[in-house]
Amino acid sequence: METWLIIVAVIAFIIWRMRPAKGTKNISADALQRMLHDKEKLFVDVRTPAEYKSRNIRQFKNIPLGSDFSKLPRDKEIVVICQSGMRSSQACRQLKKLGYENVTNVRGGMSAWKG
Repeated sequence: METWLIIVAVIAFIIWRMRPAKGTKNISADALQRMLHDKEKLFVDVRTPAEYKSRNIRQFKNIPLGSDFSKLPRDKEIVVICQSGMRSSQACRQLKKLGYENVTNVRGGMSAWKG
């Protein structure tokens, strides 16, 4: 019985961590493909510099999770990606807490990217 409670708690925690921040849009990797040349968007990759160097999408600027996001422009939509979508969800939550209005998370991250 105790083991089941722990398993349920862990699953609930993972789901809670992956849920998008309130007011954050979620898009698929396919939708990202269609918007990459939009100059009105700022593309941010929150993975580590080593992860970014090994494989990246050239339109994305590497700003690792834990960086100061408060210097990002507020007049553009910020599209955030990571490896799986978990860190980008965290980054989106941080951006929303800082008062950014137009924040989009790439669901599935680089793992879903086929470009």
